[in-house]
Amino acid sequence: MSLWSRYTDSIPWQVVLRSDAFQSLERELISHGNLNAVWYSTLMIPAYFAAASAFLLLLHLIMLSKPVKKLWSYFLPHKTEEEPTVFFDEPITADGFFSEARVFISQHGGWVIFAYKFARFIGCLTFLGLSLATFILDERGEHVTGANKLSKGKHRRPRPSDGYIPFSPAEWLQFAMCMTAAYASILGLVSVTTKPRWSRLVSNHLATLLFAVFAVFTYRDLWPLVTFHKQPKDIEEGGLLWAKVTILFLSSIVFPLVSPRQYVPVDPANPADSPHPEQTSSWLSMALYIWLDPIVFKAYRVPHLSHEELPPLADHDYSRNLKKKSFLHLDPFFGSRRRHIFFGLMKTFCVEYIVLSIMIVLQVLARLAAPVGINQLLLYVETKGEHAIVRPWVWISWLFLGPLAGALAWQWYIYIATRVLVQTEGIITQLVFEHALRIRMKAELPDGKRSGESTPSSTPDSASVAGSSTAAADESTDGSGDETLQASTETASTSSTKKDKRKSQDVKDEMDNSSKQHSSADNLVGKINNLVTTDLSNLTDGRDFIMVALYMPLQVGMCIWFLYEILGWSAFAGLIVMFILFPLPGYVAQRIQKVQAEKMHKTDARVQTVTETMNVLRMIKLFGWEEKLDSRISDKREVELVWTWKTKILELVNNNLNYVIPLFTMMASYMTFTLIMGQTLTASKVFSSMTIFDILRDQLNMVFFSIPRFTQAKVSLDRVNSFLTDTELLDAHAQQDDDRVQLFVQSEGESDLIGFRDAVFAWSNDSRGSLTPSKRKFRLRIDGEMYFQRGCFNLVVGPTGSGKTSMLMALLGEMHFTPSGPTSWFNLPRKGGVAYAAQESWVQNETIRANILFGAPYDEIRYKKVLYQCALERDLTLFEAGDQTEVGEKGLTLSGGQKARITLARAIYSSANILLLDDVLAALDVHTSKWIVDKCFAGDLVQDRTIILVTHNVAMASSIAHFVVSMGSNGRIVSHGSISEAIAKDGKLAAEMAKEQEVLAKDAQVVDTPEEPKAKSDGKLVMSEEIAVGHVSWPAFKLYLTGLGGNYPITFWVVFLALMGLTDFVNTVQTWFLGYWASQYERHPPSEVDVKFYLSGYALLMVSGCLMYSVGYYLYYRGSMRASRTIHKKLVQSVLGTTLRWLDTTPTSRVITRCTQDIRAIDGPFAQGIGWVVELSLTMVVKLGAVVVMTPVFLLPGLFIGLLGGWVGRIYMKAQLSVKREMSNAKAPVLGHFGAAIAGLTSIRAYGAEEAFKDESLNRIDRYTKSARMFYNLNRWVCIRIDVIGGGFSAALAAYLVYGRGVHEASNIGFSLNMAVGFSSMILWWIRILNEVEVNGNSLERIDSYIKIEQEPKSTEGGQPPAYWPASGDLRVENLSARYSSDGPKVLQDLSFHIKSGERVGIVGRTGSGKSSLTLSLLRCIFTEGDVYYDGIPTSGINLNALRSNVTIIPQIPELLSGTLRQNLDLFDQHDDAVLYDALRAAGLFSVQDEFEEGRLTLDSVIASGGTNLSVGQRQILALARAMVRGSKLLILDEATSAIDYKTDSAIQSSLRNELNNVTQIIVAHRLQTIIDADKIMVLDAGKLVEFGSPWELLRNEHGMLRALVDESGDKEALYAAAHGKPLEVERP
Repeated sequence: MSLWSRYTDSIPWQVVLRSDAFQSLERELISHGNLNAVWYSTLMIPAYFAAASAFLLLLHLIMLSKPVKKLWSYFLPHKTEEEPTVFFDEPITADGFFSEARVFISQHGGWVIFAYKFARFIGCLTFLGLSLATFILDERGEHVTGANKLSKGKHRRPRPSDGYIPFSPAEWLQFAMCMTAAYASILGLVSVTTKPRWSRLVSNHLATLLFAVFAVFTYRDLWPLVTFHKQPKDIEEGGLLWAKVTILFLSSIVFPLVSPRQYVPVDPANPADSPHPEQTSSWLSMALYIWLDPIVFKAYRVPHLSHEELPPLADHDYSRNLKKKSFLHLDPFFGSRRRHIFFGLMKTFCVEYIVLSIMIVLQVLARLAAPVGINQLLLYVETKGEHAIVRPWVWISWLFLGPLAGALAWQWYIYIATRVLVQTEGIITQLVFEHALRIRMKAELPDGKRSGESTPSSTPDSASVAGSSTAAADESTDGSGDETLQASTETASTSSTKKDKRKSQDVKDEMDNSSKQHSSADNLVGKINNLVTTDLSNLTDGRDFIMVALYMPLQVGMCIWFLYEILGWSAFAGLIVMFILFPLPGYVAQRIQKVQAEKMHKTDARVQTVTETMNVLRMIKLFGWEEKLDSRISDKREVELVWTWKTKILELVNNNLNYVIPLFTMMASYMTFTLIMGQTLTASKVFSSMTIFDILRDQLNMVFFSIPRFTQAKVSLDRVNSFLTDTELLDAHAQQDDDRVQLFVQSEGESDLIGFRDAVFAWSNDSRGSLTPSKRKFRLRIDGEMYFQRGCFNLVVGPTGSGKTSMLMALLGEMHFTPSGPTSWFNLPRKGGVAYAAQESWVQNETIRANILFGAPYDEIRYKKVLYQCALERDLTLFEAGDQTEVGEKGLTLSGGQKARITLARAIYSSANILLLDDVLAALDVHTSKWIVDKCFAGDLVQDRTIILVTHNVAMASSIAHFVVSMGSNGRIVSHGSISEAIAKDGKLAAEMAKEQEVLAKDAQVVDTPEEPKAKSDGKLVMSEEIAVGHVSWPAFKLYLTGLGGNYPITFWVVFLALMGLTDFVNTVQTWFLGYWASQYERHPPSEVDVKFYLSGYALLMVSGCLMYSVGYYLYYRGSMRASRTIHKKLVQSVLGTTLRWLDTTPTSRVITRCTQDIRAIDGPFAQGIGWVVELSLTMVVKLGAVVVMTPVFLLPGLFIGLLGGWVGRIYMKAQLSVKREMSNAKAPVLGHFGAAIAGLTSIRAYGAEEAFKDESLNRIDRYTKSARMFYNLNRWVCIRIDVIGGGFSAALAAYLVYGRGVHEASNIGFSLNMAVGFSSMILWWIRILNEVEVNGNSLERIDSYIKIEQEPKSTEGGQPPAYWPASGDLRVENLSARYSSDGPKVLQDLSFHIKSGERVGIVGRTGSGKSSLTLSLLRCIFTEGDVYYDGIPTSGINLNALRSNVTIIPQIPELLSGTLRQNLDLFDQHDDAVLYDALRAAGLFSVQDEFEEGRLTLDSVIASGGTNLSVGQRQILALARAMVRGSKLLILDEATSAIDYKTDSAIQSSLRNELNNVTQIIVAHRLQTIIDADKIMVLDAGKLVEFGSPWELLRNEHGMLRALVDESGDKEALYAAAHGKPLEVERP
C-alpha cells in the first residue's frame, strides 16, 4: 500500500487525512520515548506560533531603537514631516486615578473595547491555569495518557536511582502548551496596560496565537466528534479539555468577532467628530451588516429618510482624503508618472483588488458547497450509511453553512467593489474637473468620436434631453465670430438674446459660423461633460474585469473537476455539446446588439421630434398643427416599436437558448454515462451534477454579458486618459522651455502695464493645428507696443470676427502666446485682482445675490449701489423673492438682458482693480444700455478702476471712453488712441457710429416693454414636481394592465397566466423525472432500465416547456407593445391638446421627460419587470407546492419563510427608495456644478476662483458619496438576510427528510432539496424585481397624471367650417370679454369693433392693457365670453384647429424648429421651392443680405433649435415668410422691440405694407413709428377699448390717449406727418 493511500481515504469527496492513522503513529512514537516525535506533534504548533510572535516583536523593538534608527537615516532620505501620532498617544493629563483611568480607557477605544480586551486577558489566564492543571495531573500520572496505555505501563513511573525524573514526551508537550499559555497571558497583560500603539500591535499577535491554539484543539478533539469512527485525542483530560476548548472558543473566536473596532482616522490631524459605524463596528456586525439595522428600521418607521439622517461619511470615503491618496498616482501635476490612468487606478486600489481576488477564490469554493452537500447526503441515504465517515448532520449543516460562507464572501466582494465604484466616480469627476481648469478651451480632444458612438447602450432620453446643453452651442456669439466660441465658452448654450442688437454684418458672419458644424469649444464642453457622465458610467460598469479574469476560469475548472469525479469522462461529452452550442447565444447576442443600436437610432429620431415639438408647443397650438404633429410623432413611434419588437423576439430566443443549452448538456452527459459507459445513474449523481450544469450556464451568460461592458469601459478609460494627457493646456500650465520663459519675462518697471508688445496669439499651439469654428486659423497680431490706460475707460471696437474678444482672452492668458521677437511681451497685472464679464453671460444655479457676490463678503451699501447702477432694481421687484430668487440652470428664469446685467454686476461688485467687459451691452435694449453707460460706467463704483470694454455700441459708449482700440478684420489693430483719433483713422467706424445714431433716435420711442414673468415667493423656479410616495396607484397600474390586454384583458391574462403556470409545472416535473429515472436503478437491474424511454420522455418535457414559455411570452410581448403604443399616443395627444395656461405653469423639460425618460421606462424595464414578477411568483408557488407534496408538514414553514422574506424585503424597499431618491438628488448638483463650471471656465480663471470651485466640487461629491455608499450597502443588508433565511429553510428540510419519520427514497429527497434551494434563492430576486417594478412604476404614475391634465375642446363633425371659409379677412367682435382661468378676473371687458378685410390695424397701450390677451382671445386660447365673427362665421362654433390654421400669428420672438429653412417655411411639404423663394423675397430677406455673401440664408440653410443661430430680425422675416406661405386671410403680428436693426426693420415694415395688402393685419405695436401710418389704431387701457379709428382722427382728439403717447415721444413732428399722410376716414366702432 502506498504512503498516500495509507493516510487518505479514497471515497469521493472524502480525501481527508486519516487522523486515526496519524494518531496511532504519534502514540507509537511517543510510547517508545522518542523525543524527536515531540517536535512533529500537533500540540507543538501553538508553541511555534508563540516563538515566531516573540521573535517578530523583538525585531520590532530593535528596529525602533535609536542606534538602528540612526543607521537607517544614512540609507533612507530624511522625512521633512513626521506623521502626527497625537490622536493615539497623546500624554495623559488628568487629576486623580479614576480620571486617568478614564482617559487611558478612552485612548484604547472606550469602555466596551477595553472590557473585551480585559475579558480576553482573563481568558488567557484561565487557559494558563487549566494548562498548568493538565500538566501537573499528567506529571503526577493522575490520568492515563495514550502513551501509558500503549506501553501498558503502570500508573506511576518508577523513580530512577539518582532521583531525577525526566519529562516524558507527553509532559514535554504539556509543558510547551503551558509556556504558550503563559506567553499569551503576558501579551494579554501588555494589551490592557500599555499605550494604544503597542496595545494594538500586541493584540494582533495575541489574536493570531489564540486562533492557532483553537485550530489545533479543533483538529485534535472536535473533528473526531463529527465522524463515525474517531475519538478525540485528548479525551483523557476529561472536563479540563472541554473547559479549555470553551475558553479558547470565546477568546479566539467570539471576542474578536463581537468586539467593536477602535476608530483609526485616515488623517490623524482631522479625526471625525462621530465616526461612521463602518469604521467602528465589530467584524461580525460588518460581515452581517448589523450596523445598518438602526438606519433600516428608522427608514421603515418614517415616511422619508432625509440626507441628514444618514450616517456621516467614513474617513476613507471623504473626497479630500481620496484626492490625497489617488492624485499621486493619477495627476501629473501632483507628481504621478506619465502612464495610462488604468495603472494609476490599480495602484490606488491595489489593496481592494487583492481583497476582491481572495473573496473570488472563497466564493468559487463555496459555490461547490451545495452540490457536495447534496451529493454526500443522497449518497448516505442510498448506501444506508455504509462506509460513511462523516455523520449526515454535518452535510445538513454544510447545506446551510457552505452557501452562507459563499454569501458572506460574495457580499463582501460587492461591498468592496461598490465602495471602489463610488470612490472612483468621485476621483475621476474631480480629476477631470481639476484638469479642465487647466486646459485651453480651444483645444481639441484627440479622438473625433463622440462618446455616444462608443456607447450605443446609452439611453436616448438622457442623451437627447441632457445633450441639449452641449448641442445648442452651435450658434455664434456676438461678435467676434472666430474668437468668441473658442474663448467665451462660458455657457454651453450660447445666448440667443445677446444677438438682439446686432447689425446685419454681424448676422452674416454668425450665419457663416453657425451653419457649419463647429469643431471647437462647444464640442469640447460636450466631450468634457460626457467624460463624467457616459464615460464614467461605462468605466464603473467595467470594474468587475477581475470576475472574467479570475472567477470564471477558476469556477469552470472546479466545475469540470467535480463533474469528472461524479460522471467520469461522460462529463466531457456534455462539455463538448456545450461548446458546440456556445456560438448560438453569441450570435444572438450580436444580433441583439445590432438591433439595439438600430433601435437607439429610431428612438433618437422620435425623441428629437418630441423634444422639438414640446419646445415649440405654443407655436404649434397657435398654428393649429396638433393633429399633423401627432401623426408625425406616431409615425416615428411606430418605426421605433418595430425595432423594439425585434429586440424582444431576439431576447425570447436568447432566453430559450440559455434554458435549453444546459439541458442538452445534461442529456448528452447522462446518455453517455448510461448508454455508452453502462454506468448506474443515481440520485446523488443527478441532483449534484444538475447544480453544476447550472453554474456552468451562469459562466456562459457572464461572458456574453461582460465582454461588451469591458470593451466600452476600455474605450471610455482611453478617452479619459487621452483627455488628461493629450488636451492642450494653457501656457501657464504647459511645460515650457526655461530659456524661453527667462527671455519673455517682463521687467519690474513694466509689471503694472496692461498691454502687448510685438505679440502673436493663436487659439492653439500651431503644432496641434486646432481650427476655429469658421475652419480657418485665426491669429491676433499686435505689432509694436499697445498699452491700455490704467484707471481709465478703454474701448475695444471693430467688425465681427476682427478679434475683439480674442484681445481680452489673450490678456487673460487663454490664448497661446507666440513671441515674434526678443522684445515680445504681454501683461495683465493680477495683484489688485481681475474681474471679467463674459459676452455669453455666465450665471451659476444659485440665487441672484450669490451670483453677484461670487464668494465676496456682503457689503449692503455697495451691493445696493451695484443693483441701482446695473438697472437690476426693477427686475428684482418682478420676482417675489427678490434677490433670493434662484436663477436656475444656465439662468433659465432670467432673460438675456437680466443675465448680462447680473454678470456685469458681479464684475462691478468685486474689488478687482481691472475689469474686462466683453460686449455686456449687446443683450440690452437702448434704454437699459443708456442707463448702464450713464449710471454705472460713469458712476463712482468704477472710479480709478481700469475698464476694458469690448462693444459694438460705439456711439453710446463713446461719451465715457478715454482710449479706443479699433480692430481690423484680419486680427490686427487698425488704430488706438482717443475716440476722435480712432474715428479719424477708421472710416468704417465713423459710418457705423452715424448709422447707430439713427437707430438710437428711433428706439427712443418705445411705448411698451414686455412684462417679465414673476417667480414664486420662495425663490424657487416652479412648483416642485409631485413625488408619489408609496405604491403605484391602482388607476395608473390599470392604465398599463388594460393596455396589455387590449380589448380582451381578462382573456389575455387567463391565457398568459395559464401558459406560464404550465411552463413552471413542466419544468418541475422535468426535475422530478430525472430523479425518477435515477430511482429505477435502485429498483431494477441496470439492464432492465429503458434508457431511451427516459431520455425521450425528458426531451419531450423539455420541448413542451420551451413551446409553452415561448407562446406565453410572445403573447405578453404583443401585449406590452400594445400598451406602449396606447400609452404614448394618449400622452402625446393629451399634451398637444392641453391649454396654454397649463403650458405656462409646466416647464417644458418636465413634459419632455415624460415623453422620453418615462416612456423608455414603460417600454423596457417596467414591461420586463411585470413579466418577471409574474413568472417568478408562479415559479415560487410551484416549487413550494412541490416541496409540500413531497413533505406536507413543510407547508407552514414554507409559507413562513416566504412571508419572512417578503417582510424583510418590504423593510429594505422602504429604506432603499428613500436613499435612492436622496442619491439621485445628490448626483444632479455634482453634474450641475461641473457643467456650470466648465461652461464658465474663462470667468472662473479670470477671477482666480479655481480653488473655491475645487472645494465646492469636493463638497458636492461628498454629499453624493454619502447616499451612494448607503444605497449599495442596503443591498448587502437584504442579500445576507435572505440568504440566511433561504439556507435555513433548505437545511431544515434536509434534516427532516433524513432524520424525520418515514422512509424516503434518495431521488425524492434530492428533488425536494432541489425545489427548496430553488424556492429560497428566488425570494431575493422576487423582492428585487418587485422593487424595480415599483420604482419604474413611478414613471407610469407620472404619465398617468399628464394624461389627465386639462384639455381644450376636441374637434367635432359639427365644428368643421365650410370649404370656402375664410373667403375674406373680415373680423367683427361683439362684447368680447376674456379671463385666463374660469374663475379669474376679466382681462378684457366688453370689447366691440369691426375690422374690414385687408385693413392694417395697430393696437397700442401701456403694459398690462390687454394687447396680448386680445390676440389670444381671438384664437380662443383663453376663456372668452361674447362673439367673434371671422368672415361672417362665429369662431366659438368652429373646431380650434380649423380656426387656428386659418389665422397666422407672429409672436415677438418667433419660434423656429431645428432643421433646414425649407422645413421651417413648409413643415408638411405642401409647397414647391418657387413658392418658398417668392415668400422669402416678399418678406424682405434678400434685401437685407448680399447676393454673393458666403453665409447668406438659402432654403437649405441649417436652422438651430428655436432659431437661436439667427438674429431676432431674421427670425421675424422667416415668420413673415411662413405666414405668406400659409396664405391666411388674417395676420396677427406682435411687433419686435428694439432688438431689430434698422435695415431689417425697414424690410419687414415694407413687406407688411406692400406684399400683404389683401390680408387683414393686426399689429401689436411697441413703437409708434411702425403703426402710425396704419388704416386704424386701437388703443387699449386696462382691458377696455378706449379709442379706435384712423391715426389722424385719433390725433385730433386733444384728450385722446394716442395723442398723449405721441406728444410724449421725442419724434412728435415725424409721427404727425406720417399720420397726416393717410386720407382721413371717420369710422366709428
